[in-house]
Order: sequence, then structure tokens, then C-alpha cells
Amino acid sequence: MTVITTEGTGEILAELRRYLDEDPPAISLPPRAYTSPEMWELERERIFSRAWMLVAHIGQLAEAGDYVALSIAGEAVVVTRGTDGALHAMSPICRHRLMPLVEPGSGRTDSFTCPYHLWNYGLDGRLRGAPHMGGNKDFDQKNCRLPGFAVEEWNGLVYVNLDAAAEPIGPHLDLAAPEFVNYRLGDLVQVISVAEEWQANWKLALENGYENYHVIGLHRETLEPFLPGGGTPYIKQYSPWVMHARTPFAEPIESEALELGELEKANGMALLSFPTGGFLAMGDQIVWLSFIPQSIDRIQVVGGVLMPPELVASVDPEALARAQQTITAMVNDEDKTGLEAVQRGVSSRFAERGHLSPKEPGVIVFYQNLARALTREGDAWPGEL
Repeated sequence: MTVITTEGTGEILAELRRYLDEDPPAISLPPRAYTSPEMWELERERIFSRAWMLVAHIGQLAEAGDYVALSIAGEAVVVTRGTDGALHAMSPICRHRLMPLVEPGSGRTDSFTCPYHLWNYGLDGRLRGAPHMGGNKDFDQKNCRLPGFAVEEWNGLVYVNLDAAAEPIGPHLDLAAPEFVNYRLGDLVQVISVAEEWQANWKLALENGYENYHVIGLHRETLEPFLPGGGTPYIKQYSPWVMHARTPFAEPIESEALELGELEKANGMALLSFPTGGFLAMGDQIVWLSFIPQSIDRIQVVGGVLMPPELVASVDPEALARAQQTITAMVNDEDKTGLEAVQRGVSSRFAERGHLSPKEPGVIVFYQNLARALTREGDAWPGEL
């Protein structure tokens, strides 16, 4: 059993608990929350060792042999579509001498072969072959396999939890599903994917994602004209895992392929799943993103743009992909530049906590979920609101 200590984080955790008060403070986290090595290790143990992480869209894992490989807080993960048709999530670290079997990225294969000594594993993690091991009487190939993780698909989105016995995420996401019925989430196809690295603490990225206020600065020409940062957001939290947010458009956006109601035409509709994933629906387009921590000041950003299949089929797919890639890269670059600058700022000797705007209620919700995760007693998490 790992022993959790709060040495070096006591002040930060004390401040976090204040967000669970009936009248939480409208102020940002202490700057040390983004730079403290002790805080990072606490997050790795208390959050990322047992949190549901959005890692892929099902379109990336459509056929047997498709895989997506990545790292969650320093822990290597590979998700595959097996020959049995099921999704499998596992540790891609060879059981022999601990060589990684696959580099981060995506692709298709019929098995994973360790480049060190050629041990071979199936798409479900079972060891299929181990050269010259017959002389080891203690070695049992039949019972040798890669450690497995929990994996779920929800409306086309694929989630992984390093805790193989984790409570399912689906029932939590289902609480918010009525808000998105008209978007036909499970039918959408991915037209582009996102995979990039930002030099920022994961919490900075999530604070940014839980509010639209920053649009007035970072996205003045890209998002502000149609999704203004001065709009009044609507926030509803369904569980410690799931929050819904609505942000008003400057003008209603009509849909070509979806039958949207007036509320959906008038608002960007977001679903945010703690700790790092979510999506934003805007007319015929849904953008999903997940800010997966790699280290204390580095995140991998994965995501994609989803659209109704009939709309995609009616246009030149290459032209559509180029257009979506251009605007998505532009917006992401704006966020990346801003957040990497903030990461430098939190390291200043003169950095202090900043008061939050009434346009940032989602940030308080994020802090509350963070507080529940990091200050819980024993295994009582996610728990009740």
C-alpha cells in the first residue's frame, strides 16, 4: 500500500477545503499548487491512479488491431480493439525486462512484440510467445499477461481508468445525456484528430477549459465574434465526475444536419468530465479535448472534431479536414501560448492568488472536485456532491 503524505502540501490542501464551504471563495489556487512536486505526487496517487480519463474517439479504434498509446501521469497505457471485437486497455510494458512495447501514438497491428527479446503479446494482453523460455521451470506462459485497466465507451468517447476495479463512468455521464440527445453523439464521425504537447500544469489547462471568459483575450479574432467571453454561463453539476455548461452565442447558430432546439442553437453546449476531459457542441460540430498530464508542467492534448456522417459525406472530405485542422490549430495555439505564459507566471516570486470574475463559476466547480479528490478520507471518492 502506498503511504500518502501531505508534507509540503498542507497549506494548499487547507485552502482547497475552503472551496467546499457553503460560500466558497472566488479566488484562484495558491501559485504553489501548480509548481509543488509534493502536490504533483499527491495528484498522481489520489486522482490519476483511479480517475476516468478521456483518451480517444471510437473512430480511432474501429477495427480489430487498431490501437491508441499514450501516457497518463507517467503511466504508459495502450487501448486496442481486439479480435474479439472488445476494447482492451493495458500496460504496454513487457513482463520480461520492462521494455515498452509501443511508442505513444496510434496505428494498427495484429500483436505487440517487444524489441528487446521478442516476447509477443496479443491485442488482449495475453503472452503469445517467449523465445527460449522453456528451460525456466518457474515460468508459466499461460498465466503471463499485461496488466489490464478499466475501459469504457460512452457515445463514441473512450475512457480509461488505471484502477481495473473502478466504479463505471457511464452512469455518471448518462445523467447529463438528455442535454445532448439532439446531437446524436454516438453517430458522429471524427474528421480530424488532435495530438500535441503543451508546457503547462494540467490544472491551468482545466481552469481555462471550465470558463469562456478568457476568449476576450486569447481568442479575440477566432472565438470572440461568435462565442463572446462576456456571456453569462449556465453551470449544472451532475456528479463529482460530470458538469454541464452552456455559453451563449452572439447569434443563434443553425444546423444543416441536426435537429436542434432553440436552446442548442443559442448556446455552446459543453460536457466536462473531471479531471481532464470534455467536449463542446456548436451547431453541427463537436470538439472534444482531453488535457492528460505527463509531468508537473507538461500535458498531452488529445482530441478531435466530430460531425454528422451525412454532412461529412456531402462535401469534399479532404477540404473539410483541412478547414477544420486550420481553425482547430489556430485556437489551440492561442490557448497553448497563453497557458505556457501563465506557467511561467506562477513561478514568479511575486505571484499571488487572483480574484475570479462572476464569468468564471465553472472554475469554482473544478476546484471543488479537486478538493474532494485530494482531501477525501480513505477511499471515499468520488462520493456525493
